[in-house]
Amino acid sequence: MLLPRFSYHQPASVAEALEVLGQHGDQAAIIAGGTDLLVNMKHGKLAPRHLVGLEGIDGLEEIGADNGSLVVGPRLTASALAASGELSGAAQALALGAASLGSPQVRNRATVGGNVCTARPAADMCVPLLVLGAKALLAGPDGPRELPLDEFFLGPGQTAKKPGELLTGLSLPRPAEGSGAGYEKLGLRKALEIALVNVAAAIWLEPDGKTIKQAKVALGAVAPVPMLSPGAEAALTGQTAGEEAFAQAAEAAATDAKPISDHRGSAQYRREVVQVLTRRALGQAWQAALGQ
Repeated sequence: MLLPRFSYHQPASVAEALEVLGQHGDQAAIIAGGTDLLVNMKHGKLAPRHLVGLEGIDGLEEIGADNGSLVVGPRLTASALAASGELSGAAQALALGAASLGSPQVRNRATVGGNVCTARPAADMCVPLLVLGAKALLAGPDGPRELPLDEFFLGPGQTAKKPGELLTGLSLPRPAEGSGAGYEKLGLRKALEIALVNVAAAIWLEPDGKTIKQAKVALGAVAPVPMLSPGAEAALTGQTAGEEAFAQAAEAAATDAKPISDHRGSAQYRREVVQVLTRRALGQAWQAALGQ
């Protein structure tokens, strides 16, 4: 199965990349790792006539700092994020999600920017980014802008990225002391599987090490987009960390979920899985926040 013909562009700056995108409009596509794009092109689902590679643009493969936030470059691969020592505390959620993506070969190519822009409901790195309060950093013909990630996803494969815009980074708060993260995923197989349900959780503890100052739970594969669970957050905030609080949050998360039935499982089954995985992810996050 051959790729369709295309012209390849290798801009040396964000400005140059935007110029190429502006020239070719909907005939152009950004390529980073290519783990989704090239497969779709081979199967005839996409046929862009111009591919715009980002490998020549400095800074897109780094984790940087900006006004107290971490800025994750969109060309960072899943394997690089999984091994990163800069993602500690609650930010470890992103490393955990990245480590669960695909096979080692796929993780070596797949990028966080591609995972976000592909906008699959079960995307392994999108759910962790939601619990971290990440923002999409976009550059475009109208200038730069920031967009909270929970407003970025519009539907399966659909985002709020405008024509001609480029994702230049993902901004998230610096890891705080007394915070931790967990990530759980269930598929029909143990490896190389798109999640039937995936859950990320993050907890920030008060100085007493017991009271939950803040918590977030995000769900994947149970709605048209990766989603936060406001019910779980409300059930946890101000409570004493432990199984009782986690069980209440898990019930709230299952209520917030909007699964549908398909050939892989019923909506009711997915809701039950949400409860189990939420409890597990919160337990992981709690232990990590305690430094255990």
